[in-house]
Amino acid sequence: MAVLPLCWRRQTWPVTSSCASKATGSSLGPLPPRRASGVRRVRMESAGSRNDASTHGEPDEQWQGEDEAGHAITVACWKGVHLRKARCIELTLMRVTRQGASDKARDPRASWFLWVAEDALPLEQVPPGYKRRYSQEHGYREHSQALLWSHPRLRTPEQFERWSQVVAIVQNQLVLARQLGQTYLRPWETVSRPPTPQQVRRAMARIVAQLGTPATAPKLRGKSAGRAKGSKIRPAPRYAVVRKTTSKPKKRQNSA
Repeated sequence: MAVLPLCWRRQTWPVTSSCASKATGSSLGPLPPRRASGVRRVRMESAGSRNDASTHGEPDEQWQGEDEAGHAITVACWKGVHLRKARCIELTLMRVTRQGASDKARDPRASWFLWVAEDALPLEQVPPGYKRRYSQEHGYREHSQALLWSHPRLRTPEQFERWSQVVAIVQNQLVLARQLGQTYLRPWETVSRPPTPQQVRRAMARIVAQLGTPATAPKLRGKSAGRAKGSKIRPAPRYAVVRKTTSKPKKRQNSA
């Protein structure tokens, strides 16, 4: 599964945040209890497939409601499950069933999700939270392309976390600057709609020129003394790159 590297990294993060990811594979039930000697048994419970309803079992919690159109929505969750390749990580498996869906590839009736967090998520918040994914994905793309979130080649997680905070501050400034009414529109964009942060970012040079800066004028560059004699430069530390699982190439069928 593509979420396996994220689950492994989530164990070492000193934060209590959570994430929800699309579940596309099979999962196992809860781990069996430990023996008296402290050694866990190797035999695991039977695997559960999202396509085989007989392997699901009774959910630990369940919630029923309706969407804006009045169609029934059912959210069920199974706690304490784990993946085949990460049996030591306990997850919460959720299934959202929408009766008003067309049950097609882009509009499935049943959707599966994994919740990775110490605190439990209220089931009534799952359907409206997943509907915001479209705007969130566009926000990630704007951060990466326009605000250069993924461009710096930083070496430590602390540096990337600090850079992410700077990008978030810039995004907040763009949202607050929409009230100034200064935007730079493309030929195909209209003024009848409210300004977007991307339109404000194009006009930010004119806004910054009006605000000025409290910094002093830059001083003339001098001649650096350089490194001290006899100093040894140690190589920078290297960190393992978390990669997604690679998909196998499809086999071509030979035409008769």
